[in-house]
Amino acid sequence: MGVLVASDLDRTLIYSERALALDVPDGLAPRLLCVEVYQGRPLSFMTERAAGLLADLARQTRFVPSTTRTPEQYGRVKLPGPTPGWVPEYAICANGGQLLVDGVPDPDWRAEITTRIAADSAPLEEVVRRLAACAAPEWTHKRRVADELFAYLVVERAALPTGWLEELTGWCAERGWAVSLQGRKVYAVPAPLTKSAALAEVVKRCGATTVLAAGDSLLDADLLLAADAGWRPGHGELADSGWTAPGVTALAEVGVTAGEEIVRRFLAGAAAD
Repeated sequence: MGVLVASDLDRTLIYSERALALDVPDGLAPRLLCVEVYQGRPLSFMTERAAGLLADLARQTRFVPSTTRTPEQYGRVKLPGPTPGWVPEYAICANGGQLLVDGVPDPDWRAEITTRIAADSAPLEEVVRRLAACAAPEWTHKRRVADELFAYLVVERAALPTGWLEELTGWCAERGWAVSLQGRKVYAVPAPLTKSAALAEVVKRCGATTVLAAGDSLLDADLLLAADAGWRPGHGELADSGWTAPGVTALAEVGVTAGEEIVRRFLAGAAAD
């Protein structure tokens, strides 16, 4: 397969109930397929049409999920595929910190990315201490470390103090870290930890000749820039900031219908290759 498709998951291909953005009358709403269950409750969805298109895409291309989720969190997602129980050959997790091969983390890649982070970024512990000191309990619901690679906060977004995000972003940048606000989560990620770095490794291993990509957040920008063609939905950090780049198409659709349109664009791009 000469075409590789690398796509973010949350708010790009799959959507929580909060993110569906169904602004049509109930009778016109698309049928939804649950693709993730957490603690016994449905959590993430695609339209049924998007699910069918994704199964077709996986038959025709090498489809690589590319997510900030840890492998454990990613493992809850059951994406539609060409066969029952299908598992993508490659998956990028932890924002590029884990490369899954047939569903199993690759230790060589983990060792490589750990070396890069140690060379170019301040220690995780220093950033965790900073987050603990600057995130007030009145608007911080959770503080988490993901896979011993990066940290994030779950916040009350509307209550974030003016200038707080910009101040944290500047502090982190001085130490080789990047900050991203996605929904209610504030991520602090070491600069070498990128989806595009893991994508380059996958391309090297499989010999793909064309790369298509999609994503909605600032942590997806490098993924889009690494692709031959990319798409972003009409919502998310990239849309809110007006971010664009050559070869990247800004879609008008938002919510779960944007996810369906993205898969449709992937199929058209693969057919044109």
